[in-house]
Amino acid sequence: MRVQRAGGLVSDRMFGDLPSILRAGDLLVLNDTRVVPAKFWARRATGGRIDGLFLHERADGAWDVLLRSAGRCRVGERLVFDERFGIILESRGQKGQWRVRPDPQAPAADILDVVGVTPLPPYIRRPGPMADQDDRQSYQTVFASTPGAVAAPTAGLHFTESLLGDLESRGVGSTRVTLHVGMGTFAPVKAASLAEHHMHSEWYNLPPSAAADIERTRAAGGRIVAVGTTAVRVLESAARNDGPLAACSGWTDIFIYPPGEFALVDALITNFHLPASTLIMLVAAFCTPGSTDGIEMILNAYRQAVGREYRFFSYGDAMIIE
Repeated sequence: MRVQRAGGLVSDRMFGDLPSILRAGDLLVLNDTRVVPAKFWARRATGGRIDGLFLHERADGAWDVLLRSAGRCRVGERLVFDERFGIILESRGQKGQWRVRPDPQAPAADILDVVGVTPLPPYIRRPGPMADQDDRQSYQTVFASTPGAVAAPTAGLHFTESLLGDLESRGVGSTRVTLHVGMGTFAPVKAASLAEHHMHSEWYNLPPSAAADIERTRAAGGRIVAVGTTAVRVLESAARNDGPLAACSGWTDIFIYPPGEFALVDALITNFHLPASTLIMLVAAFCTPGSTDGIEMILNAYRQAVGREYRFFSYGDAMIIE
């Protein structure tokens, strides 16, 4: 779906039409995060099974995880993955969060590669057994290279190497940033007002090469086209730093909602999102920056998408807003 903000025109297009929609001199900003096999199962000494989700590896080697059915677990307890690996519970947080330490100590990527599976969204069902080796490939963008996400930046799943090559041949550039997608991305907003909603934090990186590409594109009059709301979060977080755009990294809890403004993003490629999510609020804000009129514009586009049987969510269809 193509949404043209000037006039709110909505039209149906194929994703392969993208080279004819974008312009020579435009710059695609791609999130190169790679999904890790973050879902795992462990057992207590009593034999009870604990379901877990890896969230983040800290600098000291400890992990932040979500544990389900761990109400009776105690700090200091060791949970076992298999005969080789386990985790020791170091501290309990809120809403099922724990800080744990792998035992024996080893990089999270190495352990999860052995004991973990791809954390597919819960609404994806299969008639047969789970084929995790297939998921480890298909639930990744073709440009995924930096491990750390627990969910794919799904707008990027539509791209193929061939399409990227076609775009490049037509003068559309690309650059890469990183934002490790966390589960909080999909959490609904439940606060009485948007200003009271506490946004999750995600780690991001805007490398020097991307900052230079963006500045060069803007100086030449090209558009910055964010591929996914995660790329938007990187760009707009970087833009809020003092001074001219420069390489930066860290944790961002930026929450953009109507009537939010955008400093760097000129066009957005995104999927169709869940109601009441921070993602659809960001998209609504982008439709009419500085105004709340984008709410009706995006709802109109979604009504048309439903009527035309577009697919929603992770493996669904895409829209470009320009």
